[in-house]
Amino acid sequence: MNVDAIFHEFPVLESEDLILKKIEENHFEGLFAIYDNERIFDHCGIKPKHNKATVKKMIGHFERDYNKKTRVKWGIFTKHESDKLAGIIEAFEFNQKVNMVTVGYYLAESHWGRGIATEAVKLLLPFLFKKVDINRIQADVMPQNKNSKRVLLKNNFTKEGTLRQAALWSGKGIVDLEKYSILKEEYAK
Repeated sequence: MNVDAIFHEFPVLESEDLILKKIEENHFEGLFAIYDNERIFDHCGIKPKHNKATVKKMIGHFERDYNKKTRVKWGIFTKHESDKLAGIIEAFEFNQKVNMVTVGYYLAESHWGRGIATEAVKLLLPFLFKKVDINRIQADVMPQNKNSKRVLLKNNFTKEGTLRQAALWSGKGIVDLEKYSILKEEYAK
């Protein structure tokens, strides 16, 4: 795993339609709109945040986690609204012994159903496999989250199975999780 490729300088990733870049102070209103929306976190291990001061501090926490080399949170931006936060995609739980990372994502409700999460994952995969030299990328999904499962399957992830009552998710209690993954050798095909 080449951690310098991800943590030396904040990576900006671009496709024809999307930009994945650092979330800055000027993205606060979009960030608050995401974290303030209960529906976004129905199937997620994150509690909504309704306090603006709390959400404002989170931008600093994103920076702190990046500097500690534990997590990268990219803002998802569309090219036609390049300063309006459409969502967040992240890489975390970097396991250098196994050469593996976990990814997660969520979108502002106004951007649901437009293929943005699918494209954001598609944009992240070559970066993690080729530049960071990850061997395994995985994601955990609540069984009820059909949209997130579709995003992963469209990106050639394999459903490995269901972990029954295996995780304590904030605001949800103990939950079942479906495990999805893709390996570098599968991506290269």
